[in-house]
This record gives sequence, C-alpha cells and structure tokens, in this order.
Amino acid sequence: MQALEIALPGILVAYGVFVMGMFSPGPNILSIMGASMGVGRDAGKSLALGIATGSLIWGLLAWGGLTTVLVAYASLMTVIKIAGAVYLLWLAFKSFRSAMSYRDIKANALSLSGGASAYFHRGLLIQMTNPKAALTWTATMSLGLSPGAPWWIGGVIVLGTGIISFGGHMAYAVAFSTGPMVAGFAKARRWVETGLGLFFCFASYKLLTSRT
Repeated sequence: MQALEIALPGILVAYGVFVMGMFSPGPNILSIMGASMGVGRDAGKSLALGIATGSLIWGLLAWGGLTTVLVAYASLMTVIKIAGAVYLLWLAFKSFRSAMSYRDIKANALSLSGGASAYFHRGLLIQMTNPKAALTWTATMSLGLSPGAPWWIGGVIVLGTGIISFGGHMAYAVAFSTGPMVAGFAKARRWVETGLGLFFCFASYKLLTSRT
C-alpha cells in the first residue's frame, strides 16, 4: 500500500489528463457527436462502446510497453516524459487556438448499415487508428509510472481510465442526442477549451518536474 500512496499523486494527474483528453474534441468524440445527433442515441452508444474498447486496448499496450522499457532501459523514461510533456503542450496550444476562434465544432452525421455491430466496429477502428489516442496514452501512463514502481501501478491507471472511458464516451452519446445539450456545449465551448489548455499546461509541467 505504501507504493500506491507514493504513486497516488501521479495517478490522479494521469486520470486528469485522460479526462481532459476526452473533453478535447478529436475524431473519436466528433464521430460520437455525429452519430448521436444525426442517427440517434443507440447508434452513438454503440459507437462509444467501440471507441472505449479501443481506448482500453491502447491502455494495455501502453502499460505493457512502458513497463518493459522501464525494466530494460530505465534511463529512457526521461526521453518518454519529455516527449509526453511536449505533446501536452501541443494539446494546450490547440485548445487555446480553438478557444480564440469563432468557428463551431463540426460533427458530420455518421450513418452506417449493419446496426449496432457496424457502429461498434467503426468506433473500434476509429480509436485504434487515432494517433492522438496513442500519444495521449503515452503521456497518461508516463505521469503515473516511474522507475522502481511496481508493475501493478500501471494496471491501476488502466483500470481507472477504462472506467472513465466507458462512462465518459457513453455520456457523450446520450448527451449529444438531445438538442439542449448540443446548444449548451456550443455556448460554453470557448470556456471549456480555455480550461483544457490551462490543465494541459499544468500536466506538462508536472510531467517535466516529476521524479524520474
């Protein structure tokens, strides 16, 4: 339990980065919005389930990959952390730039034949081919892992973020099948993206100054 207490601050920041990454519209979120608004709630939920499954797969891959790196080449963790911090700063820049713009977020309707299975597989494909997912997971995992940390710390991160992913993506599907939520998000978009930018800056700082 002592190892968990030591790693807990990093784990919580990792959870925060993951949550903020979900709030930052990418191909996955925009596809859920498009399916929910253009086709219906059930389509959005099936797509969200596929995306969340893909996110869990990315998490398991990141856990296994970074754990292997730490065991074999602990010194490489510094390079990984710097890369993750740079990526977080890039997300911050994109959030601030989007917040200063007046454009609306565009989510095209995603209509597929084949029912729930087709939407699930499309969501899985979207997430597994999304480079943002891989980079976000690298940054997320590197915040919670450090040389000498027990292997199961990564499992705690994957478990927690997996729950967040399934709940969060499903919430998007339900929320964006309703008109008032779509309108409310459009009005709050610039404030949301400003907050995202600030948090990504904070997370980048934490990653660069964390003990390696």
